[in-house]
Amino acid sequence: MTADVAEHLRWGHAGLAAVVEIHPDRPVVLRELSAGPPALAARVSQPLVEVLVPGEGRARASQRLSETAVGCRLRYAGAAQSAEGGRHELRLRMRDEASGLAAEVTLRSREGVPAVQASVRVTNLGREPVLLLAVTSFAAGFLGRPVADLDVLYASSEWLGESRWTREPLGARIADLGLAGHGQHGRGAFALTSTGTWSSGRHVPMGGLTDRGTGQTWLWQIEHNGPWRWEIGDRLDGAYVALSGPADADHQWSELLAPGESFTTVPVSVAVSADGVEGAVAAMTAHRRALVRPHPDRIALPVVFNDYMNTVMGDPTTDKLLPLVDAAASAGAEVFCVDAGWYDDGGDWWDSVGEWEPSRTRFPRGLEEVLARITGHGMTPGLWLEPEVIGVRSPMAGKLPAEAFLQRGGARVAEHGRYHLDLRHPAAVAHLDQVVDRLVEELGVGYFKLDYNINPGAGTDLGATSAGAGLLAHNRAHLAWLESVLDRHPRLVLENCGSGAMRMDYAMLARLNLQSTSDQQDFLRYPPIAVAAPLSVLPEQAANWAYPQPWMADEEIVFTLCTGILGRLYLSGNLHRMTTGQLALVREGLRLHRSLRADLPRATPCWPLGLPGWDDPWLALGLRAGDATHLGVWRRPGATGATVLPLPHLTGRALHVEIAYPAAADGWTHAWNARAGELTVTAGAAPSARILHLRPR
Repeated sequence: MTADVAEHLRWGHAGLAAVVEIHPDRPVVLRELSAGPPALAARVSQPLVEVLVPGEGRARASQRLSETAVGCRLRYAGAAQSAEGGRHELRLRMRDEASGLAAEVTLRSREGVPAVQASVRVTNLGREPVLLLAVTSFAAGFLGRPVADLDVLYASSEWLGESRWTREPLGARIADLGLAGHGQHGRGAFALTSTGTWSSGRHVPMGGLTDRGTGQTWLWQIEHNGPWRWEIGDRLDGAYVALSGPADADHQWSELLAPGESFTTVPVSVAVSADGVEGAVAAMTAHRRALVRPHPDRIALPVVFNDYMNTVMGDPTTDKLLPLVDAAASAGAEVFCVDAGWYDDGGDWWDSVGEWEPSRTRFPRGLEEVLARITGHGMTPGLWLEPEVIGVRSPMAGKLPAEAFLQRGGARVAEHGRYHLDLRHPAAVAHLDQVVDRLVEELGVGYFKLDYNINPGAGTDLGATSAGAGLLAHNRAHLAWLESVLDRHPRLVLENCGSGAMRMDYAMLARLNLQSTSDQQDFLRYPPIAVAAPLSVLPEQAANWAYPQPWMADEEIVFTLCTGILGRLYLSGNLHRMTTGQLALVREGLRLHRSLRADLPRATPCWPLGLPGWDDPWLALGLRAGDATHLGVWRRPGATGATVLPLPHLTGRALHVEIAYPAAADGWTHAWNARAGELTVTAGAAPSARILHLRPR
């Protein structure tokens, strides 16, 4: 390798092509990451690793994670490739002689899947301690493409309004500043961040870039149950992407590395496609399935009835639950989860939780009576649990040592009447292990809804370089605790819930079985959340609430059932008060959902009307599984009586179109135009919805 000639290290497999450019006098760069054969059509100069330290900062003034001084000096020091069991791995080593820091980038990918998981380990090989302020998990130029050609994808998220995806021109976020005339890279960026432990409390920890002309698309996710940042900026040679976990400026994170010590970033994943956004979503869907921990639930996908939503609402008693248990079993549920309140004797339990002992006032003959009724119907009993918090009035607040809680300046962090456990401490772990093991082994619980309703902020400064470093260590200890629970109880099903979906990330979902997608109680507002969910989470993990009620009209019952059917159906509602006809509609919906379960773990989503808007009058979600397409369509108040659904993957094919749910309902018609690849649907009065099956003749 001469001073003027770069080497290209090629890595990948049948589904992925990566080209790393190595030069003796420049940083290592990811020249290409694509699903097809490498083209090397354009040069990129964004360093593959960015490391921010206080002694040097950035090579040029900015507030972005690009062109850090250390990142610009890191030079190639070797590589190793391996492939085993269909998993490919590339390790790239780099070193900066000036700071004494070494960086190792690890890229992992599953054979045939056009996606890669990336992380970076930084090691201090020098003689003096080094304070890290930020380290990227992934940084690369987007195929040398200019900002003007690109659209950006991102998703706002908040309680009751999760997964609100937006696609817009990147130029609306990054102005054309005429960089070429100045001979310098830009200094601004479009950046999204999340703080504290609600990883999706502001935005889903994902993003994407797509070239409007070529269809080349990257879709990324940050796999962390805590703070994160991603940014897109403009360089002289086009747009770049930088993905990271916590950093100093955004999250009060810094890590002091003594000589010989290492720090590893949170993992991130990037899916690639030449077929636009839906192609990248299909790639990310396959990648997520490769990430998820093996579990019997991944095949069984049982229907869960939960007593909370618009039903018991956190006030369970024996008298309320027994009729619901009978009705849920009759409808076809396979898990019955008793939600919040089962541990409460006083009626004001919010700030007293933490011991998790069944109430004797709510269940005079013991909670065991209710659980026995559940198992007697052949259903799995479940309980709501919020393990990471201890109420300020709970006896456990005094029984556990002060060091078992997150702290700032010597005071326990309290939010909304709760302290937050620090799972770095063995007493906190021992307490939670005792709770889970007791409930599983003594009461026979086979399902936990793990809720999470507070956000402790920046973290803990107890025993850590910074509050953010303490929080990151706790986040990782939390994941280790979940792993240990599943190791001890391998058939236990764990639901991820955080005030709905405030912690929806693939650090959690690589381990847990299903994700509550919202706390939204209005059945008319839930469909955009459910329709967008398969972009953020696997279809078979997306627990969309369906809460039919006896006071609903039949079309309203169908509407809310349709919201749940094309995901992990999550049932609630006062089924025990329904008429025979109403309960028959519920049973029919559950039968259809169970018939689709074999397709869910192999399905990829599509959106015939585009990504859903919060107020869109018509919504549509398709799940493609082999030759079949399962299509949900919702007509909301204010919609006209017909809509046209483009289905380009079926263009030119004769189709059999069947309204699968409800089978006997009137008011909807459809017409297929094979040449145009369009399905025209005409619906009766809103609100109404249908599930359709589309199969080539």
